[in-house]
Amino acid sequence: MPTVSPVNLTAPFLLLLLLLLCTTYTTMATNWLSLARLPRSRAVSGAAPCARLRGLTPGQVGVCRARGEVMESVRKAAEMVIEECQHQFRNRRWNCSTTPRGINVFGRVMNQGTREAAFVHALSSAAVAVAVTRACTRGELERCGCDRKVRGISPEGFQWSGCSDNLSYGVAFSQTFVDEPERAKGLSAGRPLMNLHNNEAGRKAILHNMQVECKCHGVSGSCELKTCWKVMPPFRRVGVVLKERFDGATEVRLTRIGSKPALLPRDPYVKPPAARDLVYLAPSPDFCHHDPDNGIPGTAGRRCNGTSRLAPDGCELVCCGPGYRAGRAEVVQRCSCKFSWCCSVRCQQCKNTVTIHTCRV
Repeated sequence: MPTVSPVNLTAPFLLLLLLLLCTTYTTMATNWLSLARLPRSRAVSGAAPCARLRGLTPGQVGVCRARGEVMESVRKAAEMVIEECQHQFRNRRWNCSTTPRGINVFGRVMNQGTREAAFVHALSSAAVAVAVTRACTRGELERCGCDRKVRGISPEGFQWSGCSDNLSYGVAFSQTFVDEPERAKGLSAGRPLMNLHNNEAGRKAILHNMQVECKCHGVSGSCELKTCWKVMPPFRRVGVVLKERFDGATEVRLTRIGSKPALLPRDPYVKPPAARDLVYLAPSPDFCHHDPDNGIPGTAGRRCNGTSRLAPDGCELVCCGPGYRAGRAEVVQRCSCKFSWCCSVRCQQCKNTVTIHTCRV
């Protein structure tokens, strides 16, 4: 009787398991952004509610349980990320469109180590730091308040006083919460190293753009004494800075320096990225065509700028070639505005016909 050799399924099975693990890991890192989809009435702190937050990793659930008072700020940060991302990329092929449902808010495009994923990670870590720091300044958190370390006389001669934003507390929480999925998986692979680098770049975008606000004290408004305090930049400014970093991001590869894994530029003639720069591991898709599996809506039907050829919002770039059409539409705009004492502005509603350009379907 002939013998049948057993089929060796070990290697294919292990490969499939590895791919599944990698996919799970890369999607988990930003799934906490799904907190933005929860209704305001839904609790995001406490042992039972934390365990039911599907977008959190086990480590983040632990942070939620231990630091429950901060989780409302994390929910706010998730909303800030989506809003700011869509503002910064409103004229690009990839415009931060969100999936209709689920915990992977921006779709599977976040699974790939692209510059888009780099931007979202940087913006996310910055948003958590900003939202938590704001809560500290407003007195909404028991464990922190204003930064009282900023005291004394500055080299410029003014008195440090007032309530400086406690950015160090916000940054520390961002490192604890946002970086947790990366540290939980270890730092021997390229993707966690990429994510951690970009997370830190996001926080540095705040630190390097801190502002000083002052108040003058003296007779009749003179500035005999000036007290000042440090405040964070507007989050819109953080978004602008990170968008510039996105445009100049460095493609890197995983290598080793001694026994330590490191990310170095793929092009040996490119200088190593600074801590404030964004890095990515893989080229981006073109985002031209509808790809529901990866959460890419494509550009069909998108409005574009038909008067510009080279601008990012130009139809030839947005529509992936000359595939666009012009049409006319009637819009209602405010006009003939007048100031009314005191204190309002009254406008009429005027109808105008404008030319709009849209990408062909």
